[in-house]
Amino acid sequence: MVESSVNNENKSKALFERAQKILPGGVNSPVRAFEPNPFFVNHAKGSKLHSVDGKAYVDYCMAYGALLLGHANSEVVDAVKEQLPKGTLYGVPTELETEFAQLIQKIVPSMEMMRLVNTGTEATMHAIRAARGFTERTKIIKFEGCFHGAHDNVLVKAGSGAATFGVPTSLGIPQETTQNTTVLPYNSTEALEETFKQEGNEVAAVIVEPVMGNAGLILPKTNYLRDLRKLTQEYGSVLIFDEIINGFRLSLGGAQERFNVKPDMTTLGKVLGGGFPIAAFGGKKEIMQHISPSGKVYQAGTFSGNPISATAGYTVLKILSQKQNEIYPSLERNCAELRKALVDLAANYNLEAQVYGIASMFQIFFTSQPVCDMTSAKSADTQKFQAYFRGLLKEGVFIPPAQFETCFLSTAHSEDDVKFTVNAFDKALHAASKTSTGSV
Repeated sequence: MVESSVNNENKSKALFERAQKILPGGVNSPVRAFEPNPFFVNHAKGSKLHSVDGKAYVDYCMAYGALLLGHANSEVVDAVKEQLPKGTLYGVPTELETEFAQLIQKIVPSMEMMRLVNTGTEATMHAIRAARGFTERTKIIKFEGCFHGAHDNVLVKAGSGAATFGVPTSLGIPQETTQNTTVLPYNSTEALEETFKQEGNEVAAVIVEPVMGNAGLILPKTNYLRDLRKLTQEYGSVLIFDEIINGFRLSLGGAQERFNVKPDMTTLGKVLGGGFPIAAFGGKKEIMQHISPSGKVYQAGTFSGNPISATAGYTVLKILSQKQNEIYPSLERNCAELRKALVDLAANYNLEAQVYGIASMFQIFFTSQPVCDMTSAKSADTQKFQAYFRGLLKEGVFIPPAQFETCFLSTAHSEDDVKFTVNAFDKALHAASKTSTGSV
């Protein structure tokens, strides 16, 4: 790495200015940008990020949920080090790929067959293609605020009605590409029932984040996921649980284990790779047997199932399987303590706020009304959230910089980290209480 001659406190600013000349917006993913400039990381270990400016942050972003075991987990690092001299990419099958898939299947039994890929975007894209190939139908249903990657079929927003045909969220996506994507409000069984009555025989798949993690944190209403299961079965549509975020976080077996609802297909990522790029999509054999070369639904990838990512992922899942009775209760306790602190402190400062959490995920919305879908999430005061974010950053706590993201704990967060964070919450919420009201 090239050493900078800039003083420590100015390194991130200088690096950001340099990055903006070669990377759009100075970043390789838009969520990483915030004003006036993001801090740049030098290294990370456990629960901490260490910036090039010489400052440490207790991290609740955890690579947007991927690092359930924290940064640079020693067991994962050691396993990867052992694999590296044996080769990083082969282009032919390995026994490890099969063993990894078998371990995933043991943890998530609904994935009777699966295919390893590299990213969550790939996983959801190919799951939708497989559902369309299996059903020989065209239309899909998604829910406003659920993010399923940055591919054309799902990068869609809803209009003012309860259900609208897809309008591309991004330039570069032809209108005709998304005309078969219907967007509905999350948590509304009524909207889904009405849509199925009108066009159910044309719907190939319904794809959903069981617990929304890309619009802040939004929980499903009681029986909502069961309603999705019932309606998709009634109309012969494939139910896809996008567990890129939920998988291995809500429980070892993800949302489908926690809520006891079995989908037809599942997508996994983030935690699955232990800090390395890997994802998976899978489900019923009768669907997955349509994937090439067994069937006519084409899917391929040079780096899919590569031995480095597969080694990291296999190691993570072994750790989680062996220590689940210790890991998940501890994460739940720490998350509950942080949520309680947010609720109590917000009340102390007369802040209208909603705090939500489940397992090792939590978020605060600065709004007086309950948040159950994207419309209610948008009632949140984003200016207060920015004051809260900056207050935490000043105190040495890093959370995702946008209201519409989610905070994540890891096994590396200690009791001292939690106490330190509660103190930072106090100061950050005090700063938020002094901020003028503003919204999206």
